[in-house]
Amino acid sequence: MRDWWKQWLANLGWSQSLLLGTLDIVLVLALTYMILVIISERRTLWMVRGFIILMLASALSGRFGLPLLSFVLEKLVIGCAVAMAVALQSEFRRFLEQLGRGEFRQMFQPDRLAIPKSDSVIDEIVEAVKELSKNRIGALLIVETTGPIDERDFSVPGVKLNAEVSKELIQTIFQPKTLLHDGATLIRGSRIISSGIILPLSGRTASRQLGTRHRAAMGITERVENCICVVVSEETGSISLAERGTLNRPLTIRKLKESLEALLSPTVDREAVAPGLLSFVRRIGGKTLAL
Repeated sequence: MRDWWKQWLANLGWSQSLLLGTLDIVLVLALTYMILVIISERRTLWMVRGFIILMLASALSGRFGLPLLSFVLEKLVIGCAVAMAVALQSEFRRFLEQLGRGEFRQMFQPDRLAIPKSDSVIDEIVEAVKELSKNRIGALLIVETTGPIDERDFSVPGVKLNAEVSKELIQTIFQPKTLLHDGATLIRGSRIISSGIILPLSGRTASRQLGTRHRAAMGITERVENCICVVVSEETGSISLAERGTLNRPLTIRKLKESLEALLSPTVDREAVAPGLLSFVRRIGGKTLAL
């Protein structure tokens, strides 16, 4: 069997070492591409690039016979790997969930940036929150910032609405006597996608002043990075904004508007780098086959 394999490679003009070397490069590039797809924010990418440079330096120091430097760099790589696992826990969770679900195709597909929210949509949200806060009516809004949220991240997906965003509709949804007021409302672009959504609660120890809505906002933003949550307290009318599991409170209406404009602006600090890597992999594959 082994002789047949070598003969087949010889007929193709390939050696076993060349094939294994090419396969090794392709697998490393594929793994790098998946990492860049999952981690697409520029500030995070700089950290990943620094980690890759550190690994390359560690490998080169060992190759050039610098044992002390190699030892120090190896320990730094291990420490940085642990630190990154903590800092990027949501990305790693997403990667493992996709791997467990067998969604291999999604791993190689970068999230499409959502349509930036226009000023009118932000104004409608802010005006609705202002009235809800004034009347001390509890509310929980989920606003997508990048690609669509997978409904499987919700405990209960809620009721489909697919309606235009308006302050009147948002206020109506959260009136205490309506059937959907207890759940969250999902906003995508300029549309209200669904309401009455039940979210997973955060497992963190929270202040007694925080209710179920606040814990739900922290829970979904811990689990999903491409969204933020606006919370209005039913008891005090205070306004909170949840992002990446962190709750910023209390906010004034002016501060809320500034935060939404910064987070939902089309100039948000994001870049698409992975698609270029994919085309690079394809070019390498084409040249290799041409050999």
